[in-house]
Amino acid sequence: MWGVFIVFVLAMLALDLFVFGGSKVHKVSVKEAASWSLVWISLAMLFNAGLWWYLNGTVGAEVADRKALEFLTGYLIEKSLSVDNVFVFLLIFTAFNVPAEYQRRVLVYGVLGALVMRAVMILAGAWVVQEFSWVLYLFGAFLVITGVRMLFVAEEEPDMTQNPVLRIARKYLRVTDDHHGEKFVVKKDGIRYFTPLFLVLVLVEISDVVFAVDSIPAIFAITTDPFIVFTSNIFAILGLRALYFLLADMADRFHLLQYGLALVLTFIGTKMLIMPWFHMPIAISLTVVTVLIAGSVVASLYVSRKPD
Repeated sequence: MWGVFIVFVLAMLALDLFVFGGSKVHKVSVKEAASWSLVWISLAMLFNAGLWWYLNGTVGAEVADRKALEFLTGYLIEKSLSVDNVFVFLLIFTAFNVPAEYQRRVLVYGVLGALVMRAVMILAGAWVVQEFSWVLYLFGAFLVITGVRMLFVAEEEPDMTQNPVLRIARKYLRVTDDHHGEKFVVKKDGIRYFTPLFLVLVLVEISDVVFAVDSIPAIFAITTDPFIVFTSNIFAILGLRALYFLLADMADRFHLLQYGLALVLTFIGTKMLIMPWFHMPIAISLTVVTVLIAGSVVASLYVSRKPD
């Protein structure tokens, strides 16, 4: 199952990059982004159906039902939390005045880097949870603190240009003043210079690591099965680029969604902390997460609606 999934992911990435125009310089339209979002979501659901079918024929319906529900809940959580990545990516691109046609390449490399980093962090996290089960309570406390903090800073927009990593990079690297197309590195008079687009890529990768610290413990509250954690995470990341271009022009209409995400993290953290006394069924977790996300989306659209 691991081998089949990894081959599938590599094949889809190859199709995206080399067959369907993913390597061409262009501004991604809402129609293209919506089409690819539908493709990734459909593939995730088909994978879950295939997982259920395989497990149902090998280990029985009870295990198949449980694993399929775990995947669906984990995928929904990871997909929802990836929206926060979209908001941060938008802030980064705006701060560095990155033209829309150049954003695509940054996100291509950003997604590839995220896939590798998530795989390493998930496998490491699975080993830690297996060896030291009490670490789940630390994850729970961390998620509660993070969720509560997000409730109070949801409206704040950090100044990305003042990031300490960028200050260090500008101090020790030669950085050009202007963009040079999609290039990350250029040569002037035989001297290598990094472009602002390279700094943007660094920030995108760092932001994904930061968000992974939140999202990976969140899914361990649903299941400790590394295969379910890995596959649901990867499917959410694969659709991240399309999700960004789909929501980039409408981000201001979903400003209340961050409050919903904060409540999701707080709920999941609380669920992990009360596990010794109450084991919450996965179906209830799925329902609560769905209601919180859907409620914040509906509230955002209602508040931001244009007057007649």
